[in-house]
Amino acid sequence: MLTDAQIKQFHEEGYLFLPEVFLPEEVAVLKAEAEDIYRQQRPEVWREKSGAPRTAFAAHLYNEAHGLLARHPGMIRPVEQLFNEPVYMHQYKINAKASFTGDVWQWHQDYGTWARDDGMPEPRAMNIAIFLDEVMPINGPLMLVPRSHTQGVLSAGHDTSTTSYPLWTLDEATVTKLVEQGGIVAPTGKPGGLLMFHGNLVHGSAGNITPYPRKIVYLTLNAVSNYIRKPTRAEWIAHTDFAPIVPTDADALVRYAQRHRQAAE
Repeated sequence: MLTDAQIKQFHEEGYLFLPEVFLPEEVAVLKAEAEDIYRQQRPEVWREKSGAPRTAFAAHLYNEAHGLLARHPGMIRPVEQLFNEPVYMHQYKINAKASFTGDVWQWHQDYGTWARDDGMPEPRAMNIAIFLDEVMPINGPLMLVPRSHTQGVLSAGHDTSTTSYPLWTLDEATVTKLVEQGGIVAPTGKPGGLLMFHGNLVHGSAGNITPYPRKIVYLTLNAVSNYIRKPTRAEWIAHTDFAPIVPTDADALVRYAQRHRQAAE
């Protein structure tokens, strides 16, 4: 659960980063399973123009380890605490910033997409994320514009050509103005770090031309009362199962990791 100071920081800055929340053995099994998922040829695995994996959607529905992370109380309870109601899984994805070929994510607000493409009524949904690799200043870290969430939903254009993934993006003048007001931060750290940020927080990431991959798992949790009204995207991108998430035991993922390791020995 979040402390009063953490809640205050989240509301003021629009994000919260907590280093190395998850244990190395939990992260190791999630990372190994993610790499296996990326090798699969399935529609949920979206690829860069180069063919490298860009993101794997809905992994919690076809992979046991990620299914456990999707119901981990350390991921669910803080968001329930902020929204003061149960949440459901709007989207689950493992974003890959592949070594040498990982492409950009243009400047955008997530809620802008959820509202326009999914009919989400209010920005009562947010991302909570776990680092699976070390995120460094050089390998395409997520860049956030602090306090930009206070500006509401900003005008955006639908960019369908810059990368392989269509995105509602902000223009340079808007981003420049926001950065002049709030600056840019890029949370970095070891695997297991936890990052959560408001649905209206402006963010993006540069490409990765280093030998160091950067994988981050994102759970997009939506308040149950805020369920999407007019979905236009595939079910595995924007889920329509609005049942509240029932968290697992806190050590369920650890037990799975231990079983997984023992089976490999």
